[in-house]
Amino acid sequence: MRRLAESLPFILESIPEEEREEIAFKFNSVAHTPLGIYVLADYVNFKGLGIVKSESYNGKGWGLLQVLEGMQDGYTGQDAVREFVRSANDVLVGRVRNSPRVRNEDKWLPGWLKRVKLYLPDS
Repeated sequence: MRRLAESLPFILESIPEEEREEIAFKFNSVAHTPLGIYVLADYVNFKGLGIVKSESYNGKGWGLLQVLEGMQDGYTGQDAVREFVRSANDVLVGRVRNSPRVRNEDKWLPGWLKRVKLYLPDS
C-alpha cells in the first residue's frame, strides 16, 4: 500500500507535463472505486510502475503507467475499472508479443489475464 501511495508522483515525474493531468485523472478514477486501491496496488506489485527500462521489451512497457496510458478518456466509477482491465489485457498481450521467444512468456499469459479479470467484482 505504501508503494502505491508513493507511485503516482513517480509516474507523473516520468512523463511529459502535458500528459500528467490525464494520467492522474485515470489513476484517481480507478482509486476512488470500492476495489480501486486493491486494483492499483495489486497491479503495481504484479507488473511494476512501468517507468524503468527493465519493465519493457522493444521499448514497450507493461507497468501501471502503460495501463493508464492505454485507458480511454472519461471513465469513472466501475466503468473506470472495466477500462483499466481492458487496457491491462492489451498491455499484457503486448508484453508477450514483444518478449524474446526464448522466454516463452505466452505460457504465463492465461494466468495473467485471469488475475486481471478478478479486478471486476462481477467476474
